[in-house]
Amino acid sequence: MSELSGPADHSLMRVSDSDREQAADVLREAAGQGRISLDELDERLESAYAAKTYADLAAVTHDLPPSARMPAPPVQGATQISRIGGTPRSKFSVAIMSGARRMGRWVVPPTYVSVAVMGGIELDLREAQFSEPVVTLHAYTLMGGIQITVPEDVDVDVSGLAFMGGFDHNASGPGVAGAPQVRVLGFALMGGVEVRRKPVKAKRTPVEPGTQGYIGGPGPGAISDATGNGTGEDNGPPAVRG
Repeated sequence: MSELSGPADHSLMRVSDSDREQAADVLREAAGQGRISLDELDERLESAYAAKTYADLAAVTHDLPPSARMPAPPVQGATQISRIGGTPRSKFSVAIMSGARRMGRWVVPPTYVSVAVMGGIELDLREAQFSEPVVTLHAYTLMGGIQITVPEDVDVDVSGLAFMGGFDHNASGPGVAGAPQVRVLGFALMGGVEVRRKPVKAKRTPVEPGTQGYIGGPGPGAISDATGNGTGEDNGPPAVRG
């Protein structure tokens, strides 16, 4: 089993839009109190909205009095361990002029392959289990789109390429120490692959979408994997920026 690595300093964790807004509020309050000039406020707000980690936000407020409104990185909990383990049911998704979706509670295998040809695939890892501490997602698309959503606290490394299309690398960055690592590789030809970080959704009834919306059998255009489970739901491609 691969050894999991991650930033020992939690200040290197990625921040959310809400964290940036909280830091901006602290800066505006400081300007209202005369602690910083309006020119400084503009400069620091620009840096705050461009911040990627908690360390970046701390850099623009380090000389201001401590504030309870200033966001702080969450402390790693024991829940990280429970996210690793389980037996994956399938290892690929294929969408040809159709759509495939995998979301909710599912087990991500060490290697998962997605192929979209004039179609769309959506992979949501926010509620997923990870069979190994490090997983690799291969994303290949031709005139189609693949959208990958990962939790905010995981380590992400995106290294895909695109030709006459787009392969989003903005989600790359460290996560919480002990969280899974997600590597995204692949190629987009006249299509797009988007990788984004989003917070875990509010709890709902657990669903094992091993068949991506299976209701009596795979939807039109679906291609089954080796387990016989459908890997596509003909909902059309998700909105993915090329």
